[in-house]
Amino acid sequence: MKLFRSSGAQSPLFLRIFLVMLACLAIVQLLNFALSFAVPTPAQRVVTVGQIAHALHGTPDSGIDLEIAPDAKIDPVSWAPRADRIRPSLAMAMGVPLDRIRFGFPPPVYPQRPIVYDRASLPPPVLPASASEARDVIVIGDFVASFRQDNGEWLTIRPASHGLATWQWMSLLWLLVGAAAVVPFAWMLAHRLAKPIGAFAAAAERLGRDPRAAPLAMTGPAEIAEAAAAFNQMQARLNRYVDDRAMVIAAVAHDLRTPLMRLELRLENAPDAIRRACEQDVREMEAMIAATLAFVRDTSQPATRRPLDLRSLAETVTDELADQGSAVTLVPGSPIVVDGNPVALKALLSNLVGNALKYAGSADVSLGHSEGQALIEVRDEGPGISPEDLDRVFEPFFRGERSRNRDTGGIGLGLASVRAVARAHGGDVTVENRPEGGLLARVLLPA
Repeated sequence: MKLFRSSGAQSPLFLRIFLVMLACLAIVQLLNFALSFAVPTPAQRVVTVGQIAHALHGTPDSGIDLEIAPDAKIDPVSWAPRADRIRPSLAMAMGVPLDRIRFGFPPPVYPQRPIVYDRASLPPPVLPASASEARDVIVIGDFVASFRQDNGEWLTIRPASHGLATWQWMSLLWLLVGAAAVVPFAWMLAHRLAKPIGAFAAAAERLGRDPRAAPLAMTGPAEIAEAAAAFNQMQARLNRYVDDRAMVIAAVAHDLRTPLMRLELRLENAPDAIRRACEQDVREMEAMIAATLAFVRDTSQPATRRPLDLRSLAETVTDELADQGSAVTLVPGSPIVVDGNPVALKALLSNLVGNALKYAGSADVSLGHSEGQALIEVRDEGPGISPEDLDRVFEPFFRGERSRNRDTGGIGLGLASVRAVARAHGGDVTVENRPEGGLLARVLLPA
């Protein structure tokens, strides 16, 4: 499993991410620099006081674009010395008293810190010498001009607004182009960050399914190679830990056979009643030892997996039991292909069906799919399991004495082995009491 495929020297992941971010920044700055040449310089509105006067008189000049704005307001904090010259110039151009004219600037879009002027310290404004000169005074940018008409109502005008200007549209388009140019670099950066994390998540999930899976390939940047090496060491330590425990259990179980054999020999000279009682205990201990050795062997040996038909495997198990006279049925259906170890899965089915036959006398087996996984269900009509024991039935050597005791046989490793096989295949097993009575065992396996 490769985390990265790269050619040449393996540079650190930090350096790769830094270079991608640096290239992204360079592209953005280059586009911003090109913006200063591609976008035309914004043009300010330029009108004369005479044109404003014509508009306020109701005869607007055809060369300017003004509109009546009854809702426009003059920002009291945006007073500027040039307004003291424009307002009297406008009154002079219109030939009306100064108190019938208001002139100022609209409030800014965003609040700004006002510039405070001391009118007393400023020189008096230089007024035009005549009405003709007043009409030639230039007004630049946005403004608001009001005139009190003869009927006492105020007429207010301002430069007409037609949405975004050409330079604004060009700037917006350029920003979109810049964002589109940065997207590939952002995707590359996110991919480089997410790919190692996804690879380690997949490796951890695979380790949970199969502790003896192949180790990670230590390729890619230095950080990834170091993390892969640490992951492989952790996997090796876990396998050694499990193997050591399994070896100890197997050794103890194997060595117990010798004292049991000596005990059987000594019991030959004991009275019949004592010998029969002890022989039954010895046989039970031998069965426990054999079951323990089989459990350790089945859960510690590396599994060989291949695609197989789960239904054919279930038919083999149910047919063998039916030939022995057991009441077992398999619901017909279509083939279900899974990737698994046929020996281990057959043991799983045999344990589930055998438990149902042992404790209930019958078993119904059905196969299907659930949420994209293969589903095995084994139902019986037995006494079920106490609710407080449902979470413990998968513990090795556990038996629910209320419903399943030694009189019915069993060592307590069957369901533990079933869970070990299911989890080794990436699935799991659950048991639950059926509302109508009996037990339902459900196994989910990746399809």
